[in-house]
Amino acid sequence: MESLNSEGVRDLLNRVQVNGSIKYIVEKVLADIRISSDDAIYLYQKAELGLLGLLANHVNYQKNKEYVFFNKNFHIEPTNVCVHNCTFCSYRRNFGEEGSWEMSLDEIGDIAKSFKVKGVTEVHITGGVHPKWRLNYYGQIIQRIKREVPTIHVKAFSAVELDYIIQKEKLSIKEGLLRLKDFGLDSIPGGGAEIADTEIRETICGDKSSWKRWLEIHETAHNVGLTSNATMLYGHIENYNHRVDHMEQIRRLQDRTKGFNCFIPLKFKAKNNKLAYIGEVNTLEDLKNFAITRIFLDNFNHIKAYWPMLGKQTAQLALFFGVDDIDGTIDDSTRIYSMAGADDANPTMTVEEICKLIRKTGKIPLERNSLYNPIKIY
Repeated sequence: MESLNSEGVRDLLNRVQVNGSIKYIVEKVLADIRISSDDAIYLYQKAELGLLGLLANHVNYQKNKEYVFFNKNFHIEPTNVCVHNCTFCSYRRNFGEEGSWEMSLDEIGDIAKSFKVKGVTEVHITGGVHPKWRLNYYGQIIQRIKREVPTIHVKAFSAVELDYIIQKEKLSIKEGLLRLKDFGLDSIPGGGAEIADTEIRETICGDKSSWKRWLEIHETAHNVGLTSNATMLYGHIENYNHRVDHMEQIRRLQDRTKGFNCFIPLKFKAKNNKLAYIGEVNTLEDLKNFAITRIFLDNFNHIKAYWPMLGKQTAQLALFFGVDDIDGTIDDSTRIYSMAGADDANPTMTVEEICKLIRKTGKIPLERNSLYNPIKIY
């Protein structure tokens, strides 16, 4: 499915009624001129979904052509015992509470070993912020996995986990990250970002690491040679201004470091948590959010629709709204979103299923590694 060129987009615009402000923003996008925060807020408030899809696909095509990326991956979630008590979280448990778990190194090693013959290239490790585990134990987790699968890329520990364990050791962020890098850490995931606004954070995750600290950890990671991802939790008590402010600050950091691999909008899921009364935004809002994310974050090559969170059908629809990555095979190895009410309680897709999903959109499946280097075109 080939994207329209700039002339084709303009031709379509001439056949539909759009106001002057929208046309001004469209012209900036087509001319590859960065849109402002005010522009993005205006798109959220006024732009039709079809137009957003058209623009987002145009931007995506310039960066990724017709390719949609995925990888062969699995998750390890060492514990859901957590010192924090975020109101949006359905995952965390207290010590000894029903449904809590703490994995031993042997259990973690056995999981990694089970994937050795499956051709996986990445393990994603994140979980609760355990009150007793020390930095060396986290390092031993990495070492144990690499003992079983030496070539695997370890993407591990959110900034919130890192903040807690590094502070416990009385190390600087740089010292802590370098120590984990010596253990074999390759990159860090984007979790814990939630939303930048201080007042919103106070309501939904008041005892968690600050937004300033999240940015500091990711910037330091980039500066010591660790890439990372960035996320945004949307669809709870935030508004469009909060979303755009969040993305603006991430865009500025990416300007400085160029260390983010991709951006992942994460949808609030309303089950088994203290914010469940809010409900969830609908699929149209999901698609709008993906499109504006793609248009606004001009210095990110990749926007991911995390299919275990969205469901396979919505992730597929997102490929028409600027998304170029749908994550990976997963192989029923994560419970974070299934515990929050995701449609798929046992998330897994084979390579064949992923490729079929992508091809139905007219695009080309491309298996990647963790740094988006191509492995195989299907």
